[in-house]
Amino acid sequence: MPHILIVDDHRQIRDSVTRFLERNGMRATAAKDAHDMDARLASGHYDLMVLDVMMPGEDGLSVCRRISAEKRLPIIMLTALGQDTDRIVGLEVGADDYLPKPFNPRELLARIKAVLRRAPQAQTEGGPLAGHTVRFAGLTLEADAHVLTRADGNRVQLTTADFRLLSVLLARPRTALSREQLLDLTAGRAAGPLDRTIDNQISRLRRKIEADALRPAIIATVRNRGYSLNADVEVVA
Repeated sequence: MPHILIVDDHRQIRDSVTRFLERNGMRATAAKDAHDMDARLASGHYDLMVLDVMMPGEDGLSVCRRISAEKRLPIIMLTALGQDTDRIVGLEVGADDYLPKPFNPRELLARIKAVLRRAPQAQTEGGPLAGHTVRFAGLTLEADAHVLTRADGNRVQLTTADFRLLSVLLARPRTALSREQLLDLTAGRAAGPLDRTIDNQISRLRRKIEADALRPAIIATVRNRGYSLNADVEVVA
C-alpha cells in the first residue's frame, strides 16, 4: 500500500485525511509541523507527502524547497483558497501538484493517485529514459540522477516535476504540445479554466536550461497551441 505522510498543523485536517486515505487502501502517517515531519522521514519510508503551506515554525514552502533538494519525494501542497502566489511559488520550489483549501477528500485522493502513477519510474528509474544519457541543444541529461549539465559545465539538479516535464518534451521533439496535453502527461489530470500549472513549470524549467529565460530558444512557445522542444534529441548511452 502507498504510504502517505500528511503534514498539517490543523489536527482535524490531519485526522480526517488520515482516516479517509486508510479507508481507501493507503497507509497514512500524520505530522504536525516540520520538526515532526523530519522525525517521521528519518524513521520510515514514504511514497508521497501532502504538505500544508501555512504552518508555525518552518513553513511549507521552505520544507518543499528543502525536501526537493534532498530526496525525490513527490509533494502535493495544500494552499489557502485564492493564494495564487503560494501555489506558484510551491511549483517553483518543487511541488508536483497543489490543492486549495477547503478541498474535497476525493479530489485529494485522485491527485495522490495521479502523482503516484508517475512517481515510481521518475524517482527510481529515470522514467522511459532510464539508464540513458541524453543530449540536446548543447545540454546533457543524466536521466537516472535527474542531473542536467549545461554547455559551460555547470550541473543542475532537477526536481521530480522538472524532470517529468522535460522527459515529456524530450520524447516529442519539435512537436507542439498543448497545456492540456502536458498536464495530462505529467500529472494525469485535466486542466481547469484558470490552471497555470504548466506555464509555471515551463518558466521554472526555462530558468534552468535556457541561456536567457526571457528569450527562450530551447522550449519555444507556439502561439495558440502550447509549447515545443526546439532541438534535436540524441540518446548517447
